[in-house]
Amino acid sequence: MEVSMLERSKDLRGQLQIACLDNLVPPDHLLRKIDKAIDFTEVYPVVEHLYCQDNGRPAVDPVVLIKMVLIQHLYGIKSLRQTVKEIDMNIAYRWFLGFGIDTPIPHFATISYAFATRFPSEVFEKIFAWILEEAMNRGFVNAEVIFIDATQIKASANKNKKHKVQMEKVARVYDEQLRKEIDADRIAHGKKPLKDKKDDDDPKGGMREVVVSDTDPESGMFHKGEHKVEFAYTTSTACDCNNFILTHETAPGNTHDSIVFDSVYDKATTAFPEADTVAVDAGYKTPWICKKVQDDGRNISTPYKRPMSKKGFFYPYEYVYDEYFNCVLCPENQVLPYVTTTREGYRVFKSDPYVCTNCPSRQKCTMSQNNQKVVVKHIWSDYIESAEDFRHSSQGRASYSMRGQTIERVFADAKEKHGMRYTMLRGLRRVDDWITMKYAAMNLKKLAMWAW
Repeated sequence: MEVSMLERSKDLRGQLQIACLDNLVPPDHLLRKIDKAIDFTEVYPVVEHLYCQDNGRPAVDPVVLIKMVLIQHLYGIKSLRQTVKEIDMNIAYRWFLGFGIDTPIPHFATISYAFATRFPSEVFEKIFAWILEEAMNRGFVNAEVIFIDATQIKASANKNKKHKVQMEKVARVYDEQLRKEIDADRIAHGKKPLKDKKDDDDPKGGMREVVVSDTDPESGMFHKGEHKVEFAYTTSTACDCNNFILTHETAPGNTHDSIVFDSVYDKATTAFPEADTVAVDAGYKTPWICKKVQDDGRNISTPYKRPMSKKGFFYPYEYVYDEYFNCVLCPENQVLPYVTTTREGYRVFKSDPYVCTNCPSRQKCTMSQNNQKVVVKHIWSDYIESAEDFRHSSQGRASYSMRGQTIERVFADAKEKHGMRYTMLRGLRRVDDWITMKYAAMNLKKLAMWAW
């Protein structure tokens, strides 16, 4: 009798079995850890005022809606439609929602309507704050150093469908304070205060031309380095030393990172006043940001920033400012006296053209036709110098070196594991709510893993 070692399995797909859904989910599954880490009944007080108590059709349990969206963000599922399909086939997802093996899954339109219309932004912010507070109560959050940075998210907009419009410039939060200090500086140097311009009467500060998308007008045209030009949103984010996300702010993609800094910084430091150092990248190394952080009694950790000078010319730091005589000394030890303070807050120092004409280093100093060197120093430049001093300290080097494993890691995980590389939603409010829930899911995942 011929014996074959090949065994053919039986088709058991039609076999009836009695099984407990709880036994089918692995004991160390992520959703089990999450279910044990927090009590989802805390969601009811947040949303119950949004439902009628004695009228209308029975609603889907709001905890189920929140959990379904958390599943979407935890596993980086691109859309709610696909999320519903995945839940319908995944036993662990059904267990997490409290459903049976044959319980109908709510229609994706029900979830979409709830998050687009029924639930305001305050609901998502409260859910995010609730999860972060749970992490704080367990001692997982370490906000001694706060890391702030921004990343772009590709918008659901065709870059070829666009038009140009004139829009009002947004006034900077420090414009009024800067104007007062400029006038005080001019008076101290025997100059008259600046006269008001017509644009100064407009709180928006004038007009500018911007490119607007026909598909998603609230997104912005994104240009940065060698990145592909596209419509996008940018989210400025703050995290702690343990990669817990503390807060964020969403803006159109054509908004510079430093403009959104104030809002993110204020929210982060208000919630975590114990923060001692704020670590940022070179885009935030501006006089105002350095002044704001240092005036609050905190250190600002910044990277080295290449001098903005032409190749073959003297570096800016070779022109030394003499505070006592209020002048600048050039590399040839010639004096550049103070001339004026500009409307942008820069003190202007100019050389004597007759001296510069016969200077042996003129070709490395200036290319002006009148042979005159102009040096500018911001009235808040002392704050940048203080930031440079801190950069060279051991604390400054240690805090900035952590950016790669904190805020940069947060962005990498958000895009690679949680689907934040692009959004299918349109409109600033909806995208901001979407990011809030994504960050809440990321904090929840870390909380559950650490608490297990």
